[in-house]
Amino acid sequence: MLFIDINDARLHYEVDGQEGRPWLILSNSLGTHLEMWAPQMAALRSRFRVLRYDTRGHGMSAVPEGPYSVEQLGRDVVALMDELGIARAHFCGLSMGGMTGMWLGVHAAERIDRLVLCNTSALIGPAEVWNTRIAKVNSEGMDAIVPAVIDRWFTPAYQQRAPQEVAQVRDMLLQTPADGYTANCAAVRDMDQRADIAGIKAPTLVIAGTHDLATPAKDGKAVADSIPGARYVELDAAHLSNWEQAERFTATLVDFLTQGA
Repeated sequence: MLFIDINDARLHYEVDGQEGRPWLILSNSLGTHLEMWAPQMAALRSRFRVLRYDTRGHGMSAVPEGPYSVEQLGRDVVALMDELGIARAHFCGLSMGGMTGMWLGVHAAERIDRLVLCNTSALIGPAEVWNTRIAKVNSEGMDAIVPAVIDRWFTPAYQQRAPQEVAQVRDMLLQTPADGYTANCAAVRDMDQRADIAGIKAPTLVIAGTHDLATPAKDGKAVADSIPGARYVELDAAHLSNWEQAERFTATLVDFLTQGA
């Protein structure tokens, strides 16, 4: 296990793949950790030097006092790259990780080669919904919200055919520190990148899920339409499309990242 102290937090991270290959940074969704990318790792580690990390407040990373901001999450990635000597990298983030990716595409453009934004949105509201969720977790713990989150993240059909995989994701949610979860909820609540993302210059792929209740496909399409030249792909999945449509998700990601290589 690898840890690094950056900004005001100790982050847990892992590096896979051979040295000398292009760097690819993977960023997890709200309520998960770096093992969220397990379905993709066999394919990715054979082609890239892959950096996964637990976003602050998640997994084995520290839980500094919140609330956090998307800018803070983005600056964590830049600091992590600096400490590891990574000048430029591809970046792929899902949900909150995608929001971090948008910030990087705008504010750290010189560090990003290709950008992949998955099951995400430039604005997720209203604020009252997030405030209610924060209050519920503060008073009742993560157990109180996990069943509803799972139903938003996976279609009923996937929950029936892949109960072991769903259980793995459920465990990630249950293991997420409540304080870390709510601090990151505030980052998502307070984010509005709709005007900024038009300035993204990196080649960008946006992946959405047809049945996504957390970040509907129309939100992903709006992100793609706002970024010059962005490619849009919609999968037959809910929120965690990298699990529900793992094979197609991985093939789409690898194809985009290796174009012209």
